[in-house]
Amino acid sequence: MGPALGRAFLMALLPAFVLGICAWLYLLFASSGQSLRLATDPQALRWVAIGIGVVWAGWILLICRTYARSRPPNLAGPARFFGIVGVILLCGAVTAPMAIGARYAVVQRDLIDTVFGDQESATTPDATVANPWGKRKRVNVLLLGGDGAVHRPGVRTDSVMLASIDTKSGRTILFSLPRNLQDVPFRAGSKLDDAYPDGFTDGTENNAEYFLNAVYRNVPALHPGILGRSDNEGADAVKLAVSGALGIRVDYYVLVNLDGFRQLVDAMGGITVNINERVPIGGNTDAHILPEDYLEPGPNQRLNGFQALWFTRGRYGSTDYKRMERQRCAVNAIAAEAGPIKMLRRYTKLASASKEIVRTDIPHKLLPAFVNLAAKVKKQPMKSVGFERSDEFDPNEPDFDFVHAAVQAALHPLRQPASPSTPSGGSTASTDKAPSKASRANDDCAYRPAESDAG
Repeated sequence: MGPALGRAFLMALLPAFVLGICAWLYLLFASSGQSLRLATDPQALRWVAIGIGVVWAGWILLICRTYARSRPPNLAGPARFFGIVGVILLCGAVTAPMAIGARYAVVQRDLIDTVFGDQESATTPDATVANPWGKRKRVNVLLLGGDGAVHRPGVRTDSVMLASIDTKSGRTILFSLPRNLQDVPFRAGSKLDDAYPDGFTDGTENNAEYFLNAVYRNVPALHPGILGRSDNEGADAVKLAVSGALGIRVDYYVLVNLDGFRQLVDAMGGITVNINERVPIGGNTDAHILPEDYLEPGPNQRLNGFQALWFTRGRYGSTDYKRMERQRCAVNAIAAEAGPIKMLRRYTKLASASKEIVRTDIPHKLLPAFVNLAAKVKKQPMKSVGFERSDEFDPNEPDFDFVHAAVQAALHPLRQPASPSTPSGGSTASTDKAPSKASRANDDCAYRPAESDAG
């Protein structure tokens, strides 16, 4: 029995060694682009899963046949039993990694088909695999947080942020807009700009049906088909609105269900943030309903999904602007948390959560380019600009020339003149009122407890 099991063990070990060498040679000589295309091509992933199954079946057969041919013909009962147990253990040792590999391939393929299946969009730029960014130096991705299922009509986008990413360095600036922003202009020259020459308004003040967070739901309801062929007219409309508000193009969007955000954070194993003042869990200021609990101030607070959800949503006794700040900090924390080893360990949970809560118009053919870009983003400090109520900015009567100047000052700080000038919009707005540069997200999210909490 001993020699037979030894030969069976060799047949379990030798293919593993050969497969390891093949994988090492592939990683050594294949370009990162080829590897990423393999990992993001649904058809290739199907063949990977099939190939793993074929190799597994052949490997198991090789172990069993080697043992059967090598064992003595007249083994005693106990020896026969232990021999069979040994073969089963060898087959189990081979099966486990192959099953994990096949499962990852199937899950990845399902994720790409579900989330990144090519959608018809009226606002995405022309792009190719060979030249994903064209001549653009930055790619601008709109990050939306919705209050309902991502495929349900009628979603309100209560979180609106634009990530402007330098395609060479990965340096990223987050621009946050308040959900109650009024009179939002649509991108100049668009059909919605023609439909709303005075911005998104019906002429009445403080009409919540015409705030920024209502664009996603109401534009498709009021003007179905106005933008042409689109699988998500609401998202295309918000992209044009944010483009008009900020004065820069919006290339792609990612919509995340805010309640599903809880699942995503739990799948990641939590996030770490600094909490500078008590954050309410639940509650309604207008209805005088008190919060159920609070997240207490403190540095490096580890939040689970439920806590992270309220960190980004809690508003009782506070303001939308405080919430906008916390949302930017949550994005920064997620970027910091997303290490490759941790993501690999939790991959299937992340993929399962993502399928239910994420919708985007990023085509799967550009996924390798975005994965490469995400690696660069992680290595750079993130910066942010939040358009909060101030002497220069009022969301009820917004000065969009000021907003445009602020955006350009953040994107191109070295180009800004020292004296006031006229921004591209044509009307007079002083760039000395606009921030000369975006602030670092790490600095904005540092631990600085409020005096009432610190004392």
